[in-house]
Amino acid sequence: MDILLAFYIITGVIMLLAAIAMVNTRNMVYSALYMVVVFLATAVLYLIYQAPLIAMIQITVYAGGIMVLFVFVIMLIGTDKMIHEEHIRWHRPLAFILTFALVAETAYLAVYRFGQPTLTLVNQDFGSPNEIGLALFQKYVLPVEVTSVLLLVAMVGTIVLAFRKEKMK
Repeated sequence: MDILLAFYIITGVIMLLAAIAMVNTRNMVYSALYMVVVFLATAVLYLIYQAPLIAMIQITVYAGGIMVLFVFVIMLIGTDKMIHEEHIRWHRPLAFILTFALVAETAYLAVYRFGQPTLTLVNQDFGSPNEIGLALFQKYVLPVEVTSVLLLVAMVGTIVLAFRKEKMK
């Protein structure tokens, strides 16, 4: 067995176990930490696929920024206020059945429909930060600008809502 394949399988097992632990734990802080493990393992998969820029973006944006946001939300809500009660008993068995169906469908497609993918030749600069920057600011300039305006509006809205809550107190 190739060393990259073994490393890929080990990373996949770590991701799967961390994802299962993330869903099954009762403590929200531990769940957030397991999610960090999943994000970091995803970055390792990107490194295996020889995409170091995407791996660093994964670590910076998701394992860094998004998880800080999640931890702030957990701190603001407070873990003692969250009470978990199952009001409808059939949700959990239905979730397991749908999960099994999704896994079976994915396995079927992976084995019988797609087989081994063929390798394509790409130029040396494909996926480099320079090429991604040129693509973002030449070919996809409108979606980038719309996204920046959307984030700016969300940030201003958050500030306005925060000031309104302070004035009400």
